[in-house]
Parts: sequence; structure tokens; C-alpha cells
Amino acid sequence: MYENITDALRRGAADEALAAAREAVAQQPQDAQAHRMLAAALRLAGQLPASLEAIDAAIALDPESADLHLERAAALVRNRQLDEAEQALARSSGLDPNMFPAYTLQAQLALGRGDLEEAERLTRTAARIVPDHPQIAALEGTLALRRGDADRALSILTAATRRDPDDAVLQHSLGFAYLGAGHHAFAEQVFRRLREKQPDSLSLRILLAQLMARQGRPGDAVDELQPLLSRSDASPALRRLVGELALGAGRDAQAREHLLQALREQPADPRTISAMVEAWRRLGAADEANRTLDALLEANPQHVELWRARLVFEPFAGDGARAVVERWRVAEPESVPALMAAITIHDAHGEREQAAALARKVIGIDPEYMPAQTRVIDALLETDPQAAVEHVEGMVSAAGSEQARRDLRRMLGRTLDLAGDPATAAATWAELHAEVASTRFPLPPRGRGGPDLPALAQPPADAPLTVLLWGAPGSLFERLATNLSLVRAPIRSDRFGPQPPHDFLQRFRSADELLGGTADPAAMVEQWRQALPARGVQPGAPVIDLLLLWDNAVLHALRPHLPEGLLLVALRDPRDMLLDWLAWGSAAPYAMESIEAAAQWLAGLLEQVAELHEGDLYPHRLVRLDGIEEDPAAIAAALSDAMGVQVGAVPANQLGSRRLPSGHWRAYAEALEGPFAMLAPVAQRLGYPAD
Repeated sequence: MYENITDALRRGAADEALAAAREAVAQQPQDAQAHRMLAAALRLAGQLPASLEAIDAAIALDPESADLHLERAAALVRNRQLDEAEQALARSSGLDPNMFPAYTLQAQLALGRGDLEEAERLTRTAARIVPDHPQIAALEGTLALRRGDADRALSILTAATRRDPDDAVLQHSLGFAYLGAGHHAFAEQVFRRLREKQPDSLSLRILLAQLMARQGRPGDAVDELQPLLSRSDASPALRRLVGELALGAGRDAQAREHLLQALREQPADPRTISAMVEAWRRLGAADEANRTLDALLEANPQHVELWRARLVFEPFAGDGARAVVERWRVAEPESVPALMAAITIHDAHGEREQAAALARKVIGIDPEYMPAQTRVIDALLETDPQAAVEHVEGMVSAAGSEQARRDLRRMLGRTLDLAGDPATAAATWAELHAEVASTRFPLPPRGRGGPDLPALAQPPADAPLTVLLWGAPGSLFERLATNLSLVRAPIRSDRFGPQPPHDFLQRFRSADELLGGTADPAAMVEQWRQALPARGVQPGAPVIDLLLLWDNAVLHALRPHLPEGLLLVALRDPRDMLLDWLAWGSAAPYAMESIEAAAQWLAGLLEQVAELHEGDLYPHRLVRLDGIEEDPAAIAAALSDAMGVQVGAVPANQLGSRRLPSGHWRAYAEALEGPFAMLAPVAQRLGYPAD
């Protein structure tokens, strides 16, 4: 959509870029990216104050974009630099006063387009002219931050702010450096000081609210943003953000007020719809929900998420749901989601032929729509398994891209399994793993608990519930995490996200550091504790920390310094775990270069679990999912029993795709004889039969 603007910016054609960007904003006034492009064009044209206004408009439309906030900080640098640079240069005889601002402006432009090498070169050149200017520190700190070195950014900017404590540009840069390092409380202090000087700044208030929310204070975040909602430029996205925060603070009625206004202004926004549905659900306002959604659907029948939200408030596959789906199909006869909803209704009533017929209709509309293809394949498997295999093989041959071909080959493996050809299924899955192994995490090295573990300390009497949840690939620990998340337990899953905590429970090298004596176990645990507020856990509050990896070596830190912890280990028959990993991959994207290598690594990892359990090396529970992996009530009961607190069940369709059933490894006993032999000893040690 914005290729012409981007091209003009790249060529330095300011007038052309500005005209195209203004046209884009006129056509898409609610699109933050259009305003962002306009800001870039205004910057290129030298209209720096107007560029800052355009960035503010973009932030109003997309208040949670970290990139936009960073661009605003950069715009502040550009907006002030000419006068300040000229004043500094006036004190430096013999220098061209136009050189310094030219270099710093070009450096900012290079940062904006992601050319860090060029930005660094220009910054060095500018530093030779005025080495101690605050903008040099701001540029150097921003460069370090962009390269992921938050510690160096903090070092540069902290020193610079000591020299120039009132420089707002440096304060902005320092705040973002703290944010990048995960020091949310310090970042909040910096941005709060800036907000005191700029009380009407929308972007600063949004930043503060986000920092409060990350520290587990959604109510404070709502109070910070509330004054902005009376402004004429309050966007639906801002109202949605306040509504979501109000939900997090338990202010459900307040959330409904803000979300309802946002929904009426922007009825197609999936996040607003999702939050609005949650508010209605909490308030028990099904009738209001149905009336509101019906009215919105009258005017917006093309919005899929509105139809899906409408179905939330009807009993699953009941007469009311059937009636809603029929209305949907009348309004949108060729809608694939509407047809798939009708298939669900037919399946629930045992109307297999009608469901299969609609699936074929979906394929006629979109041949690459996998849920419909799966439905057709399942129907073929019931009558002619070989025809089902040939059908999928034909799809693989006709795939239009390598990624589509890879997805279809994964489906082919599933079809071969269901058709009773485990050897070919295993070979198909193994080939897929081998092809992507170089793009996955290497298997973590295994340490050891060791015979010289420190004594288990006495847990504090008033310690809150502190749970560490982990499972090896194929254990289906994700189902435990999903259940806990959906019932709003205090689970933290950020170790699997884009901004994981940087503590000893996350680092592969922690085992070697602890065993080699190069790390301080007490400091490791204290770092974990100190990071909890930034992860949204209030001091003294319960926490369930979902771990990416486990090694008994961490017991050297946990036994003496976190005795109140409870480790939950998700477990299944190790051979089922290997098969599930082979067929479905793992939540932590570990490389499986070969089935044999994976089996050997998994066996060693589970030997540690056996050692932990047999020696009772740390407070723990083995949560065995064998036979209950598709039963939400049984999963909730297993969690309740393990943690000693009541955990509610969730709908079965929210646990994830159906997996291979427990004990299915026996169908592969011949095809995977070698890998299973590697796992047999530890399987027996963990209480599973030899065959």
C-alpha cells in the first residue's frame, strides 16, 4: 500500500513522498502506518515540528507500538537539534555550523531506516565536531539499544544525564534503555519526570500506563490514561487499551463502558471484540451482548469476528447457534468461516454427510484451506484410507510454495498414521525436522544434579504459592499452561515470548556456571525475585513460572534459596513423548536432527527427572497426562491435586489440536525400534511398562 512513499523516501524525493503520504492519510485517516509515513516524509522535507505532530497522531491510533514511541523520541532529537547545535557550534571557532546538524540528522534518518552501520559512521563524524553534545550520547545510546545491548546503552546514557540532567532528549533515551533492559520501575521514574514537564503528552502517558501494567498495576494504568479519553483525539485504540487495562484491574463495568464505545467506532477490531466479550461474560450480560452484536451485524455483516462473538453467547451447537449460523450464511453465502461454523453444527449433531458436503464446497472456494481439507480427508479415511493418502499426496504436488508444501507434508504424515502406515509416517515427519534443524534451537546440554547438593532450606512460613512448571518435548505441558492461563491463574509464559526474562532459569549456561562454581546461587535466585514485578507479579503474590528448560543443576540454587518452590513436571510415557515431538514439534523449537539423536537426548533429560523423583531432591509433583490429554476436567483435577488449590476446567476445544493418543507408540514399535530401545530403561524407571 505504501510502496510509492517508501520508494520516494529512499530516493530522497521529499515533495513526491510528502504528496503521496498526505494522500494516504486522507484515504486511511485511522491507519497509524499512514501517519507514520507522513512523519517520515515531513522529516525528509525538513518540517520537523509537523513531523512530530504526525508521529503523535500515529501513536493515538496505535498506542502500544514501541516502534512509534521510539520514533517520537528520535523526532524530539531532530526537532530541537538545529538551534542547540548552532549554539554549541558558535562556541567552536573555525567550524562550519551547518555540518553538525547535517550529520546528526542523517544519522537519525539512517536509524529510522534500520541502517545501523551508516548511523554509527555518521555519529562518529558528528562526534569529531562536538564530542560532548547530548545528541551524540543520545545517538550512541540508541544505537546500542537497537543492537540489543541495553547494558551499554544504559552506561552511555546514565553518564550523559549526569552531565546534562535536564536534557529531555537524553531522558527519553534513558527511559527507553531502562525499558529495553527490563528495568520497568526505573523507566517509569524517568518517564514520570518527563510527564511532569509535559502533562498533556499522550505518548508519555501511554508509556507510563504500559509500564504500570507490566509491573502488575493495571488500575494505576487506567487512572493514568483516563484523562486522555475526554480529548477530541481519543482514538478507538486508546479506548480499547483502557478497557483492557480495566479488565485486568477487575473494573468490569468501567471496562464495558470504554470497550463498547470503541467497538461502535471500530466494529471490525478483533482485540476490541475479544475484550468486549470478556467484559460481557464477567458481567453476565448475555442479553446485552446479543442485542449489541445483532445491531452491529445489521450494519456490518461482513465482519467475521462479530459473528464469532455472537456465537459465544449461544449454547454450543444448540438451536440458537444453528439459527445464528444460518443468518450468517444468508448474509455471506461464500464466507468460508460461516461454512466452517455450519460444519461444526452438523458434526455436533452427527450429520456427517452434510458436513462433508460443506467441506467440499469450502475447498471449491479455497483449495488451500486446511481445516476443510482435513475434514474431507477424515471422511475419506473412514471409507478408503489409500484414497485419503493419494488425495494429500496430490495436494503436496500442487502446493504453490515451499512453506505450503511443508505444511501439507506434515498433514501427509498424519494421514499415513491414520491409514496404518507408521513407517512412512515416521520417515515423512523425520525429513521435515531434518530440513529445518538449522533454524531451531540446539538441544541444551545436560548438566547434573550431583551428589553434593546443598541442604534444602526451611521454607518461610508466609511464602506465597511459588510454582515452577516444566515439561520436556512431547509431554504436552502446554495443556497445563493453557488451562491455567484460561482460568486466570497467575501463570507467566513470557519465557516463550519475544521478551523473555534474562535470569538463570532461562540461560542454557546456568548449569555449567553452577556446577563450575562461577556463579553465585543466592544472587541468581535474588535476580529471579527482583525481576518478578517487571513481569507483572506483585511482591508477595503467588506465581506460576512456565519454564523453557530444566536441569537438575539448578537445584544448587533452588534448594538453599527457593525452598518454598514447587516444581511441576508434565510427564507421559517417554516413547509417546518422542512420537508426539516427531509428529507435532515442540513448544520450545528444539532441533531434531535425527530421531536417534532426539531419543538419546530425551532419555538423558528424563533420567534427571527420575533422579529428582527417586531422591526427592526438591518439592515436586509429576503430573502424568497419559490417557487424560484430551480430557479438560481430568487435566484440571490433576493440576488441583498437584498444587493443592482448586483449578477450573476449560472447554475441550481450547486445549489445542487433538494429538496422538496415549500408548500409540506401540503402533511404531517396529518402525522406531532403535529410538524406543534408548528410552525403554528410563520409561521403566519412571513407572511405565517395558512394552
